[in-house]
Amino acid sequence: MAQISPNKVVTITYDLSVTDENQEKVLVESAEADAPMVFLFGQSGLPEEFENQLNGKQAGDTFNFSLTPEQAYGDYDQQAVVDIPKNVFEIDGKIDDEMVQVGNFLPMADNQGHHMQGKIVDIGADTVKMDFNHPLAGMVMHFDGKVAEVREATQEELAHGHVHGEGGHQH
Repeated sequence: MAQISPNKVVTITYDLSVTDENQEKVLVESAEADAPMVFLFGQSGLPEEFENQLNGKQAGDTFNFSLTPEQAYGDYDQQAVVDIPKNVFEIDGKIDDEMVQVGNFLPMADNQGHHMQGKIVDIGADTVKMDFNHPLAGMVMHFDGKVAEVREATQEELAHGHVHGEGGHQH
C-alpha cells in the first residue's frame, strides 16, 4: 500500500476547528467523502507542518493534530489591513456594488505584481479597508481526519505541480 511521501496524490477527509477567544474549539471547515481534499504532497502550498503530520500515512489511517499560528499561517498582522482609495475599484468610472461589499474576498495585486486575496472589512466615503491576512492567520488549527487514498502522481501532474482529474485541476 502506498504511503504518503513527496509527489504522491493524497486524498483526505477532515474536520478543521480553530480555538476561539474563549479557548473553545469551533468547527470552521469539513472535507467530506463526497468532496474530499485532494493535493500533490510536497507541492501543495499547504503549511509544511501540515504535510509533516501526514508524511508516511497510508489509506485508512486517521490523523488528529494541531498547528500553532507559527506552524501555519503566522500571527495576525495589523499592518496587512490597509485602506485603498475607492477609485482603484472603479471599472469604466463606476464601482460594482455587487463586488465591493463588506465580507467579499477580492483578487488584488501589489505594486510589484504579486497576487493576493483581500477581504473587504469596511467601506468608507473615499477608501475601502481590506485585510490581506490569511483567513486563518493567528489561529490554532485542529485537524481530525482520515486518509482516503494515496496514489502515484502522473507525469503531467508532476510537471504542472497540481492534481488533475477528479478532485483536482481541470484543463
